[in-house]
Order: sequence, then structure tokens, then C-alpha cells
Amino acid sequence: MRNVAVIGSGTMGNGIAHVFAQHGFSVALIDINQPALDKGLATISKNLDRQVAKGTLSEADKTSTLGRLTTHTSVAAGVKNADLVVEAATENVELKLNIFRELDQHAPAGAILASNTSSISITKIAAVTKRPEQVIGMHFMNPVPVMKLVEVIRGYATSDEVTQRVMDLSRELGKTPTEVNDYPGFVANRILMPMINEAIYSLYEGVAGVEEIDTVMKLGMAHPMGPLQLADFIGLDVCLAILRVLHEGLGNQKYAPCPLLVNMVTAGRLGVKSGEGFYTWNHGTKDLVLAERFRK
Repeated sequence: MRNVAVIGSGTMGNGIAHVFAQHGFSVALIDINQPALDKGLATISKNLDRQVAKGTLSEADKTSTLGRLTTHTSVAAGVKNADLVVEAATENVELKLNIFRELDQHAPAGAILASNTSSISITKIAAVTKRPEQVIGMHFMNPVPVMKLVEVIRGYATSDEVTQRVMDLSRELGKTPTEVNDYPGFVANRILMPMINEAIYSLYEGVAGVEEIDTVMKLGMAHPMGPLQLADFIGLDVCLAILRVLHEGLGNQKYAPCPLLVNMVTAGRLGVKSGEGFYTWNHGTKDLVLAERFRK
């Protein structure tokens, strides 16, 4: 398993491609257009430069890592030699199902098809292919080059052999794989998203302000960042999509998204990616600056 294809060159996709290429794999990075791919490659190069500056990577290793990456705007061309395909497209059910139908058609018969989905059923994704036993979840954490966890999700039909190969492969990347079963939100987001949602409810109901909520969780619970800041980094649209998967899949009102979150996403306030969420992110510094509507 030395040839890997990654679908999607955004934040997660370019991070996954970066890690595989750095660990000696040939990586085909696939996206719908060349500008998106160029942006993804530029991000990988910038992140490699950070590693070089920190002394964790040599300049020669950076050059060889970039040399293992190719880009493609055609899925068929990008996956034709793949031993493993990792899909890292937007968290949208129909989009992912369409991608897996196409992957099943064009990827080699023995290739493992993995999804980086953070909440969508692997069983549902696998069902649109003719190889459900070879479909699995590989949920990397953001930022991929830094975070150690890979949540490995077994679909209903995923084989023991494929699961073991993906667990071993994750370790080869320097990650710590954790096997979980295919239920809404898996483990990471089934626990994380209700916490983020409850933090938003606490703001919505006037219990405390943005900074106060985040400070309590950082200093009281030793979290590296508060839940509202984290929501901005994840993307409020992604948080909303995951909560809707949890709410629909488990049928429990406790997973219902806070109306404030729904309104913010509707208004295009998505967090870091849009420049504003609970905080503003386009002021050119690393300082946390509250979004205007949340200032006292």
C-alpha cells in the first residue's frame, strides 16, 4: 500500500496528503479545479516550511515530500493506481455518496476506499459501492500533521482484514488509531458536538458571554481552547451539519442545534473560514477579538 489518492485539497485533504507524502507514500491529490489544488499545495509547502524552521524536518525531506505529490482534476486519472483512497470532501451526504459511486467505478478492485467524514454513516456510504467490505472511515483530526488521533470507523460490512490494514497504516503515519463502530457522530463528535452546542445555548440564553464561557472551559477543564473558539476553527456550518446527523440519527432532542448556531450559519458567519463567527479572524493578529455582536 504505497500509492494513496486523496479526494479534496481543502484543510483536511491537504493535511492528509501532507502526512502520507511525508511518510514515503506516493500521493495523488484530487480536486475539481487546478486553482484549488494549487492552493492546497501552497498550504502543504507552507506547513512543511514550519517543520523545517522548528528543526523537525530537513530541507531535503521537504523537497522529497513535495516530490511525492501529484495533482489531478480527474477522479478516474487520480485513483487509477491507488491502493488506498481517502475522501476528504465537504461534509455533505449526497456529495460523498456520489464520490464513492465514482470511486467504485474507477479505483482498482483491491483498493480500500476510506472516508474522512466526521459523522456520516460509513455503512450508508459503503452501500452505494460493490465493495462494502473494503469501505472504512479514517477520521483524522485537524490540523492533520500535528494531531495524533485517527478515528477508524468500521461500517456494518467492513472486513477484519481491511480494518487491521488501516489500523497498521495509521501507525505507520505516526498516528494513534482508535477503532470505533458506525453510529452517528462516532465517538469524537458524539461527545464534542453536544458540548459545543451546550456552550452556544449558554450564550444564547444569556448565562455568560463568549469570553467567559471559553475561559471557564480553558482554565476550569484544562481545554487548550474554549468550545466557541473551537467551533469557529471547525466551521460553524460543519458543527451544524454534524449536529443534524446526530439529531436525525439518534432521534434525541438533546442533539437539536441551538437556534443561534442555525442563524449564524444562515447569515454566513461560519467562523475562521468566513472571517467571523464568535470571534473575528481577519484582523491580522493571533489575538482573540470578539465578533461585534457579542461585545458588551
